[in-house]
Amino acid sequence: MLGLGCAQLGNLYEERTDDEASAIVNAAWDAGIRYYDTAPHYGLGLSERRLGRALRERPRAQYRISTKVGRLLEPVDGGGDDRADGFAVPRTHRRVWDFGRDGVLRSVEESLTRLGLDRIDLALLHDPEHHPEAALRSGFPALAELRAQGVVGAIGAGSKDPAVLHRVVTECTPDAVMVAGRYTLLEQPAAALLAQCASAGVEVLAAGVFNSGLLASPDPGPSLPYEYGEAPAPVVARARSLASACAEFGSTLPAAAIAFPARHPAVAAVVVGADSADQVRRNASWFADPPADALWAFLEGRGLL
Repeated sequence: MLGLGCAQLGNLYEERTDDEASAIVNAAWDAGIRYYDTAPHYGLGLSERRLGRALRERPRAQYRISTKVGRLLEPVDGGGDDRADGFAVPRTHRRVWDFGRDGVLRSVEESLTRLGLDRIDLALLHDPEHHPEAALRSGFPALAELRAQGVVGAIGAGSKDPAVLHRVVTECTPDAVMVAGRYTLLEQPAAALLAQCASAGVEVLAAGVFNSGLLASPDPGPSLPYEYGEAPAPVVARARSLASACAEFGSTLPAAAIAFPARHPAVAAVVVGADSADQVRRNASWFADPPADALWAFLEGRGLL
């Protein structure tokens, strides 16, 4: 399954109008995408508000939304913008880490209001590696309480850190985990975690599959971001080797980057963001046309997987 990551709806890196944000969601819907991932962190709540508005007239039983807990939004005075945290929005609020029970309950309640919903399909601890003990000992039980009440359908955690997700799977009872940028065509440090999830029956949502941009082009180069910064020369060289192999098998690097995590039996969805409606359609076409199976054996034989 292909999902839409909705950080861009919160003006990630650049401003977008409400109409442009709606066009992204509408294009996803028209492409058959029915899973949407957001968070309060994305644009200080703007992503949730825009996603809720864009889906308001859609049949509720036909789509799933995930959002996250761990950062509360507190109003502030003083103006400025949120670009230091990556979002081109006015700084009307500040983020406050809170994985305590009351903080989690408040976060979910406020997300429901912004989304205009009465339930959330999946609620995730957001970046629990920043406060792991509070997240696992207080945050997760609070989510479990909401799951038991039916306020959220499923619970789990989302992170770039496979170690903290391993703890979540080992010490808690998650339904799903979101792995961001750690199980990609370029690198697979979360491979053991995915094997653990497959054994435990925990769904994996693979996000960040383009490694923040380097794998999003058929011709990767140093101008493209890697881990939200400049890509080291050896990483660029590896990406170029992957791109060359993909071309040899009649495919492209981005198509293979989307297809690779989807092949793992634990992966329930590949979650990809988009800056525009055209990007949504492009991502959906790549997902619908994966590379030939022979590519994967070739990459393994060359030591590229």
